[in-house]
Amino acid sequence: MTRLRLVGFSANIQRPSKTRTLVEAVAAEAAVRLPVEVRIFDLVDAGPGLGALSRDQLSLPARRIVEAVEEADALVVGTPVYKGAYTGLFKHLFDLVSPEALAGKPVALTATGGGPRHALVVEHSLRPLFGFFTALTVPTAVYASDPDFRDGGLDSAAIRQRVTEAGSQLASLAGARAAAVAPLARIAGGAR
Repeated sequence: MTRLRLVGFSANIQRPSKTRTLVEAVAAEAAVRLPVEVRIFDLVDAGPGLGALSRDQLSLPARRIVEAVEEADALVVGTPVYKGAYTGLFKHLFDLVSPEALAGKPVALTATGGGPRHALVVEHSLRPLFGFFTALTVPTAVYASDPDFRDGGLDSAAIRQRVTEAGSQLASLAGARAAAVAPLARIAGGAR
């Protein structure tokens, strides 16, 4: 099987980041189960060019992130929670993504926050956003708060279990989608 492209996108605005740690953990779990090429991007990688009002105004670093998201076979997305939802720049980046590019694409949803009161952000903010794109979000979303981290890593057994479940589900969906698309690609290419 050809290595699939798994892109992680973390809407963190600083490094190191708990959000990136969570995105990396889910991507790593998927990579254990499926041959994937993993690329992780942070919001800060886009630089100030993400403030563009249209796609043709994006800086090269910001454009590369948008294109990587669109060209990925599967995604792990994560955002810190601000005022009960994803960050504005997270939403802005996805405003610049072509809706057709995410149709049927497997996506694992993650978020981080200061405490448990924002735990439903993945269900009330992220899942509807990716529903608009008709992306295939995995059933298990992962929310982690400050007490779930220690020394730059995940410290909670419960969160690590959810990470394992989300990564496994993402790998299963991405593998099944790739297997279903492969015969169609051969037919379109004239191979028999």
